[in-house]
Amino acid sequence: MDAKRRDVAAPLLDWYDRNRRDLPWRARPGDTPDPYRVWLSEVMLQQTTVATVRPRFVAWVARWPGFADLAAADEAAVMAAWAGLGYYARARNLLAAARVIAAEHGGALPDTEAALRALPGFGDYTAAAVAAIAFGRRAVVVDANVERVVARLFAIAAPLPGARRAIRAAAETITPDARAGDFAQAMMDLGSGICTSRKPRCLLCPIAERCAARAAGTPDAFPVKKPRAVRPHRYGTIFWLERDGHVLLVRRPDQGLLGGMRALPTGPWSDTPPGLAGAPVAADWRAVAAQVSHGFTHFTIDLALVRADTHHASNQGEWWPIDRLESAGLPTLFAKAAEAVRRA
Repeated sequence: MDAKRRDVAAPLLDWYDRNRRDLPWRARPGDTPDPYRVWLSEVMLQQTTVATVRPRFVAWVARWPGFADLAAADEAAVMAAWAGLGYYARARNLLAAARVIAAEHGGALPDTEAALRALPGFGDYTAAAVAAIAFGRRAVVVDANVERVVARLFAIAAPLPGARRAIRAAAETITPDARAGDFAQAMMDLGSGICTSRKPRCLLCPIAERCAARAAGTPDAFPVKKPRAVRPHRYGTIFWLERDGHVLLVRRPDQGLLGGMRALPTGPWSDTPPGLAGAPVAADWRAVAAQVSHGFTHFTIDLALVRADTHHASNQGEWWPIDRLESAGLPTLFAKAAEAVRRA
């Protein structure tokens, strides 16, 4: 391995000191990082963009500014606040971890990777990122941006996901003992703004002369990816049942997609349109002249919309005021469906 490529920390940290992004979860230069904010941001940013997370993070910490506040929060309120930020299991793990921290760690986050991994929701990446950024521990932090930078820096030819072990091993060789948190954030900033997926801005890169992919003239070729598999497509029906200015909402099962969230009733999601299968009540269901399409990680779905009125109660869920539906914390899919029904 080229020794020159191992020596990236100094020029990268110099660049970071001049160009670091101003983000609401980052400590200002010279200040001590807040472990709660570091942890929260790392969880929120998983598969979610900085632009989406920024205002949501600010609103979250205004409502629950620390571990004790979050530990005491109502689960339904936390889940509602998480709507639109991705997998709801992450929100449940946030709450579970906050309660463990409050009950077993005196309200303070443990400061080592090993101890962090014992908390709910802390995988290898989150434990390493929090240990490095919040506590200055030397840890190898590899997110999607870092993965791309390292794959190009060392021209790692194996395709993802199989290349991840080699990428992590290469990242280990360039991670410094000092300023580990700043180095991790510098790598993230470099991947986000300079070493981008398409058209990397190599002329602005502080470590360009150390990059094997640039030397070969093929930075866009890395990281190597296998052809993306076609996601299966499914169909379903969403039921809008209205009564006296209220709409019926149900809780989705705790396990599975959108687990534990309020939602509009929906029947089975299957390979063919299921029609009215799974309707919450027998009613005069009428089709809405719209449908909702949505993409999940592993499949896409088209959902027909039907509506009906009723004067009868239902013990299957709760009746929510339609004029306050925004406060129900519906997941994005069902919020889109509600908007389509109300506009129809």
